[in-house]
Amino acid sequence: MKNAFLGLDAGSISINFVLIDGQKKVVYTSYLRGSGDPVKTIQGGLADLRRDRALEEYRIAGVCTTGSGRALAGALIGADLVKNEISAHARAGIWLHPDTRTIIEIGGQDSKVTIVRNGHVVDFAMNLVCAAGTGSFLDSQARRLGLGIEEFGALAMQSEAPAAIAGRCTVFAESDMIHKQQIGYSQKDIVMGLCMALARNFTGNVCRGKELRPPFLFQGGVSANPGIRRAFETLLGHPVIIPEYNMVMGALGAALYAAEAPVQETRFRGFAVSDYDIKSAGFFCSGCSNNCEIVEIKQGETVLAYNGGRCEKWR
Repeated sequence: MKNAFLGLDAGSISINFVLIDGQKKVVYTSYLRGSGDPVKTIQGGLADLRRDRALEEYRIAGVCTTGSGRALAGALIGADLVKNEISAHARAGIWLHPDTRTIIEIGGQDSKVTIVRNGHVVDFAMNLVCAAGTGSFLDSQARRLGLGIEEFGALAMQSEAPAAIAGRCTVFAESDMIHKQQIGYSQKDIVMGLCMALARNFTGNVCRGKELRPPFLFQGGVSANPGIRRAFETLLGHPVIIPEYNMVMGALGAALYAAEAPVQETRFRGFAVSDYDIKSAGFFCSGCSNNCEIVEIKQGETVLAYNGGRCEKWR
């Protein structure tokens, strides 16, 4: 059988899988909404992977997890490596576009800028506090306008005079959007105005103090929205590249790390993980004043992992 390497990106909104072969060719991708239960979603993603007849000639020779839920995912499936999402997204972006110098990554709950020089990450910044610069901002405004997020992006592209909407805060943006509706702005101009607001928020807050140079790469779930791409190109004054596999770049980067790791024998627990009865429960550790909230992940009576501790006690 041929060796293949699995990357799993466990994010706040989606769970993504990428499988590459020994030549680093992508042979499988999967983008799954998290549905509030990452364990079940990961199990479902593994089940989908196992059922794909085109992959029967491959064996998993290495696994890497990334994303905000990387530790949980790694414990669940048996990862050989666990990488942070900055590293994973940058690895995939640089692999696909070696000349890139600025990577914009916007997901459902956070956003990041990564500064690359000569193929190496030299700086980065993240927005983890306010939703105004993330995909959830667009989702909430699209729902208020009665639009699907796909309609939202297409409508934005029709605008010729975007409305000026405050984008520093989700609450202010919503009230400003309502005001623009009341004074007669068309929906397409309001939608494009929201796209411009998100892009301004990102460049003004997340990118503050960073030297942004082209080529610009835009990845993550929000990169599928053509209105946001247009907004960034307007503000940056340069073309913005949407890479192949833009929706699963974290998982692709993780798969590349797995392929490059010197692993003699993988710790992958097998596709049978998708059938296991996995349960989780939380408790507070009273070992010190931190009072950490610990989550225990169990398969039957076997503990797979503890998450949430600030020290080595529960690792």
